[in-house]
Amino acid sequence: MSASAPEAAADLVHPVILSGGVGSRLWPLSRELTPKQLLPLVSANTLLQDTAARVAAPDLFAAPLVICNAAHRFLVAEQLREVDASPQAIVLEPEGRNTAPAAAVAAIMLERRFGNALMMVLPSDHVIAEPAGFLEAARTAAVGARAGALVTFGMTPQRPETGYGYIRKGGPWDGIAGCFRVERFVEKPEAVAAEAMVHDDGWLWNSGMFLFSAQDYLAELDRHRPGVVDACRAAVERGDEDLDFFRLDREAFAECPADSIDYAVMEKTDAAAVVPANVGWSDIGSWSALWEIGAKDEHGNVLKGQVIAQDSGNSYLRSESRLLAVIGVRDMVIVATEDAVLVAPLDRAQDVKGVVDRLKLEGSEQHVSHVKVFRPWGSYQSIDSGHHFQVKQLTVKPGARLSLQLHRQRAEHWVVVEGRARVTRGEEIFDLRPNQSTYIP
Repeated sequence: MSASAPEAAADLVHPVILSGGVGSRLWPLSRELTPKQLLPLVSANTLLQDTAARVAAPDLFAAPLVICNAAHRFLVAEQLREVDASPQAIVLEPEGRNTAPAAAVAAIMLERRFGNALMMVLPSDHVIAEPAGFLEAARTAAVGARAGALVTFGMTPQRPETGYGYIRKGGPWDGIAGCFRVERFVEKPEAVAAEAMVHDDGWLWNSGMFLFSAQDYLAELDRHRPGVVDACRAAVERGDEDLDFFRLDREAFAECPADSIDYAVMEKTDAAAVVPANVGWSDIGSWSALWEIGAKDEHGNVLKGQVIAQDSGNSYLRSESRLLAVIGVRDMVIVATEDAVLVAPLDRAQDVKGVVDRLKLEGSEQHVSHVKVFRPWGSYQSIDSGHHFQVKQLTVKPGARLSLQLHRQRAEHWVVVEGRARVTRGEEIFDLRPNQSTYIP
């Protein structure tokens, strides 16, 4: 980066993409190692890739800073590379501490490099159907943030949703068109209250997206949640570079209290503002949410993959592998992966978290990973296993390689089915083509 580039970037908004979730509400498709933001749930791209593409406006946004779970680092980096998104940093959290510390880490890193830079905090698992409206709202919020506001984005309620937080819109923020003071926050109201809020245009859904200056956020966080900023500064100062990643110090970050931006700052500060934004927003919090935003057939079904729906309606039907055929199904979610099938009424889609909790208690691995497991060099998939044998299919990226290994307890047979493999076996180095094999004693 040239000497003048940091100065230019300081005038832009720095997207901070939060990708720390581990995935439970969209099981069996979402797993701990492949949470929902890393899956192509709505478009051909993953939610993370769509989020990165959303901020690819060089006149408004700088390169994104991504914060993710350390276990997801290679998948995150590869997905960003696939859409030509070059992050200024990929920061690895040793453990999840919620959004307030994650945003604090980003603010500290941005402050060090750019001073009082503007930052926009974006969860990586949201859907925005109207990107032009998103950019317009971001520009308005940036004006408010430069005037000292800590801005959140409010969405017009579409239904009496009890799982979202609500914002009561107050008067204008110092004459800034489209930016308003926050009069009140209400977290997950009862059904009767939520019904009333839908019919009152003063109430907005709290989207969980924010825009503020790094220094303003750190000052308010330090004022209302002492200890978070100090712990995050220590985690950054003691952190270190690891290939293309920046690892936060584990011990320092573990000392940081866990809290959300809403609870830690927004509900306590006098500087809270809201920008109403009609952008076709959804946080994809359940299978029923995916049904609501999905393209439906004439019977109200959302069909994904190889699916035949006969005499069925108002259902979300998805298969990731084999043919899924349903007859006489109404208001259901049916999701089939290679190793699990979920069947549930649409109105009980949130209960899938209980299934994941049970899998954890029983020691199952089906909440952790799919049959296909991703690695920096590619992926592998277990095909079969039994007494004294296991069969795996490996897909190795062009130019990538597995580390050299020594196994004293097993022998291996390697067969090339496609492409060409260069093999190191002891002192030998040789190439194998399709249908050729080697034995590793």
